[in-house]
Amino acid sequence: MKAQQIVFTIILVLAVGAAAFWGGIEYQKGKTPMMGRGAQAGLQGRNGGQGRFGGRNGETGARGQVISSNDNGITVKLPDGSSKIVIISSGTQVGKQQPAAKSDIQNGDTVMVFGTANSDGSINAQSVQINPPQFRPSASPAAQ
Repeated sequence: MKAQQIVFTIILVLAVGAAAFWGGIEYQKGKTPMMGRGAQAGLQGRNGGQGRFGGRNGETGARGQVISSNDNGITVKLPDGSSKIVIISSGTQVGKQQPAAKSDIQNGDTVMVFGTANSDGSINAQSVQINPPQFRPSASPAAQ
């Protein structure tokens, strides 16, 4: 009788473990990022809300305020106070509500950057969005 109870307990534990494992897999399927394998996490403020997010295959990104710019790129101040150097090439897509140029990026603009990470921590930008809608300051009541 005791052996039967032990076997029953083992089968029950295995069944519960298998069900929990399957449930975890199904839950994770619904959490898979859709944009740039990591960009979605940054858009939703994950990773501590630091304004940085990472993906697979070297994909990365940043969001924040432009604090300086030069011919090679921009420096973005992240929400945590740190900064990220973003290298902008002729192949980088720049946009606002419509296509834009590198020269349209101004100090003080809020940007969303997607690209590949370099070993020094900088980003080779594939795209830069100027004043993305979710980060655009809302109009003050006095301005209406």
